Amino acid sequence: MDLRIFIEPQQGASYDDQLRVASTAEAAGYDAFFRSDHFLKMGDVSGEPGPTDSWLTIAALARETSRIRLGTLVNSATFRLPGPLAISVAQADEMSGGRVELGLGAGWFEAEHAAYGIPFPGLGERFDRLTEQLEIVTGLWRTLPGDRFSFSGEHYTVTDSPALPKPVQQPHPPVIVGGHGKKRTPALAARFATEFNVGFSPVDVVAAQFERVDAACQAIERDPSEVVRSIAQVIAVGRDDAEVARRALTIGREVDDLRANGIAGTPAEVVDRLGQWREKTGATRVYLQLLDLADLDQVELIASQVAPQLG
Repeated sequence: MDLRIFIEPQQGASYDDQLRVASTAEAAGYDAFFRSDHFLKMGDVSGEPGPTDSWLTIAALARETSRIRLGTLVNSATFRLPGPLAISVAQADEMSGGRVELGLGAGWFEAEHAAYGIPFPGLGERFDRLTEQLEIVTGLWRTLPGDRFSFSGEHYTVTDSPALPKPVQQPHPPVIVGGHGKKRTPALAARFATEFNVGFSPVDVVAAQFERVDAACQAIERDPSEVVRSIAQVIAVGRDDAEVARRALTIGREVDDLRANGIAGTPAEVVDRLGQWREKTGATRVYLQLLDLADLDQVELIASQVAPQLG
């Protein structure tokens, strides 16, 4: 089971804070370091020093790390035009030597759009735009050198594009689709996704959504096993109950809630919990949401005492 560190820097993190976590995760042996794509804090925190752009951050981290994979969970299709997004990700892929992954979603947090002057259309249009963005971004990346790419949609039109630059990873960097939608989301995953992610949900909800993705793959004659299944859960892992309680308190959560609805407990408890996730859902990848970016000890603890027991 792959373990990936996932952070929410809009809650209050500088680039240096993110670099420390990414460097610690790489040294500890994690598979990847991912970050959210948000421009406004959520909940009762200051959010200072303010948001950082996801692809500026990833491009910089690409030059300051050497092994760990880097990506977004997930970019909002409302934030960027598809052509410039394809260019940014392809450039970051080159800067990293082929280590980036693109998570792309419809967008949902209306307040951050209002705070930074970003249009926020209705849900149906957001999904339409996401579909067209996936078509364009992957189409640009797949276009052979010397060929041209064009696309005509309701929201975006691309005309005679040279489709440059090309990413290092071929045919393109992994694409992550996720969410809880029962129809359009599984269909998009079947068409475009290398990986499908369900975050912060109970086991039965995740299992049911994975089944919908399987069915959507079968409907277009794609092998469902080609799509990696992943989950995201908040963490509070400690050497003993007192340390678990302290970590839960630091992020403003109840221990019992985190044990039931997150990845919390001692290393032995967490190993059992992750084993249950794998058995009941088939998930082979876990994004561990680290909300206290100063808690590098927890990152190292999970790497040393949980990861080796997962096989």
